[in-house]
Amino acid sequence: MKVLLVQTSPNTDGLTGSMALRAMEGAESQGAQTELVHLCRLRIGACQACDNGWGRCAREGLCSQEDAFQGLRDRMHAAQAFVLSTPVYFGEVSESAKSFLDRLRRCEWFIRDTSPLRRVPAVGIAAAGGSGGGTVSAMADLERYFSHLHMPLFDLLPVTQRSREYQLQSAFAAGAALVAYARRQFGG
Repeated sequence: MKVLLVQTSPNTDGLTGSMALRAMEGAESQGAQTELVHLCRLRIGACQACDNGWGRCAREGLCSQEDAFQGLRDRMHAAQAFVLSTPVYFGEVSESAKSFLDRLRRCEWFIRDTSPLRRVPAVGIAAAGGSGGGTVSAMADLERYFSHLHMPLFDLLPVTQRSREYQLQSAFAAGAALVAYARRQFGG
């Protein structure tokens, strides 16, 4: 059982990263093989809307840009479960998360009936530092992205600095439960 976790904060040991690590530990407690990706360490550009907005992604389900996008997408396709942990910026997912998810959504949309992601349950984590505002709208963003990707939504976790301690426990529990669910649904 392979679980891919992507954390999208440049601050790897902050709230967003801590939540991803706890989810990873929860998955590992159930015997899952895990991989944690720090998205801000990869070079993934924004969608260029090639060929009037629907280029190679619409024709072939592939992106024309040559950067780290396709490698991460391939790792998602190979996973049996997925966790995305994003900081909340201005009530939305992070810019790095948007860049990756926008391109992924375009490429997956046209292969949605055969995409390996249709079987990959997902957990979304929205981590709001500072004022703690914006988690609800950021979680709505995550729900919409997972829906466009036709990924089964397993859970969404909001966290603020004030709820950090008990939500770290929730992230561990979500990682463990995600693996148990994926095993029941898909075997392995």
